[in-house]
Amino acid sequence: MSSGAPDLFVICKACGSEVSPYITECPYCGSRLRKRAPKLDRSGRPKEAATRRRRRPAPSLGPLRRGEIPGIRADARPYATIAAVLASLVLLVLTQGNVVGLGQLTVVGPLDHNEWRIFTAPFAYDNSGYAFVALLAIAIFGWLVERRHGPLAVVALILAGGAGGFAVAASLDAFAIALGGNGAALALLVAWAMPDLRETRRGREVDGDLLGAAAFAIVLLLLPVAVETADALAGATGVVAGALLGYPLARLGARR
Repeated sequence: MSSGAPDLFVICKACGSEVSPYITECPYCGSRLRKRAPKLDRSGRPKEAATRRRRRPAPSLGPLRRGEIPGIRADARPYATIAAVLASLVLLVLTQGNVVGLGQLTVVGPLDHNEWRIFTAPFAYDNSGYAFVALLAIAIFGWLVERRHGPLAVVALILAGGAGGFAVAASLDAFAIALGGNGAALALLVAWAMPDLRETRRGREVDGDLLGAAAFAIVLLLLPVAVETADALAGATGVVAGALLGYPLARLGARR
């Protein structure tokens, strides 16, 4: 008889008769077989005789350790990206509530000893639509770059594409009125795409979504058409800065 099926009978130790396994006393001699009747499972099998299967814990991946995957840093929160997005959101609330004057943060024509504005303008926005598009791109590609290269790379790209873009706009356009993070977002996007672009050029397959990145880039480049303060020169500078900084970062990441 198979071990998985319930027993058809048991032997009474007192009289040797075959009796049902589900009774407590032998009907032939009255001997006590067990203290209580067994509990049955859904298949009619005594639970105490059923084989209990222990569930194996589901496999799970622990946090990524340093050097575990070449080109990918250990798991850590994207502090630089979070700080950049939060700074912009705080300034947006303050300027919309007239706590801080937007004109004090904006690059307006020649700087005229107001060079510090190139560092505030990338975090200031005059409307929520522009802020949503730029900050979404900064959050996505800033996190990807920081995950790959660390927070210093994100800070450098934001400064090069954001502050550098407004410095170029102020020096080349005497009538510029510029603010927002289109240049910083484009610098982060291009820097993130550089490794995949290098691999694509060599005819290799890549895992990154270059089509999605291209769609983001087109939207950011066309922002000056819809938003007056989204400067085209700042955006173009962001593309150049992303390429100049992203290429050595891509080579550095490939060597790890």
